[in-house]
Amino acid sequence: MEERTRAYLRGRFRDYYRRATITPPPDAAAREWGYIPWTEGPETRMVRHRSLLDLGDVESFLERERPRHVYFSAGRYDDPGAGSMGEKGWRDSDLIFDLDADHLPGVTLGEDSYAEMLETCKDALVRLLDFLEDDFGFEDLQIVFSGGRGYHVHVRDEDVRHLDREHRREIVDYVRGIGLEYDELIDRETVAGLGRKTPTERRRLEIEGGWGKRIHERFVAFLDELLELDDEEAIDRLQAFEGIGEGKATAALNAARTKREEIEAGNVTVHTAVSQLAERFAARTVEAENAPIDEPVTTDTNRLIRLPGSLHGGSALAVRRIDRDALAEFDPLVDAVPETFVGHEIRVDVSRGGEVELGGDTFTVSDGDQSLPEYVAMFLMARGRAEKEKE
Repeated sequence: MEERTRAYLRGRFRDYYRRATITPPPDAAAREWGYIPWTEGPETRMVRHRSLLDLGDVESFLERERPRHVYFSAGRYDDPGAGSMGEKGWRDSDLIFDLDADHLPGVTLGEDSYAEMLETCKDALVRLLDFLEDDFGFEDLQIVFSGGRGYHVHVRDEDVRHLDREHRREIVDYVRGIGLEYDELIDRETVAGLGRKTPTERRRLEIEGGWGKRIHERFVAFLDELLELDDEEAIDRLQAFEGIGEGKATAALNAARTKREEIEAGNVTVHTAVSQLAERFAARTVEAENAPIDEPVTTDTNRLIRLPGSLHGGSALAVRRIDRDALAEFDPLVDAVPETFVGHEIRVDVSRGGEVELGGDTFTVSDGDQSLPEYVAMFLMARGRAEKEKE
């Protein structure tokens, strides 16, 4: 990045911070703060181990320093400005989840557009929230667009703040479906057999919530698809499952027709073939419905995370809090475009053009010297795809 470009971005970041209202996180004075300045050269230098006592008022600090990136810690400490983690005196930490579009299954780097990547990431966010709200019952959640490639979720429920790394790892394993054992989702009940001396065991999949409910819903939906096919095609689909031959496939199809109420109630013992099929759907469900979070972020009680309201130095987009009720309508490429950069054009020399979706419009940007809306030019400069030209 050339000095003219760096100076321009730093100056316009200052203009943004002069107008912005930044709300610090709860217990801001007990948190460590860090930031990355607009330094020369390819290397980025993190300035960290700072407290609010060191920085002063957050808004004044941002206007004065206009950093490239700014962060605060998930952890709360007795002495957040101490130079080593051991000296800080850890109290507790928010539970942080990070979804990064670059690391998601279903995203193809170099093929998917930025907008497509963020849409895939938003789908993963919805799945994550389903785990956090429905399975765990967390209530104190803050959802944040990172300003870059994904989303953060901050959980501040009192019950989770004191969890150590090992217990946070258990939460990670659950939302990722790591180590999920199908047999652990089965309720077993001994039932006296009608006209028999020997009781039998009824095995019922837990369908009231959690992974059992997800597996059951996907399994029943699959059975519905089968019943819309002719018998030959349905049996062929069933035989694609390992260990399901023609006989078991036929039996499973018949059970789907005649034992529907029992299957809907979670009874997976209506036939051996049905039980085997339901078990096969455990792995399929985990693959399709897990939340592919960045695991080290959640387990790290000392993690630094981006400050909502700040600017992302790699995109010039704002790090935005998102109300839960507004998530469905939230469009990061519209709602995270700072108003400060809207309404006028600047000249830039574009080195890597292409299609840019931003601010509700799609721009086909060519290489070379040209005038662009400032928010598009800021995006390209921050991403290293353009340099500032003299006006």
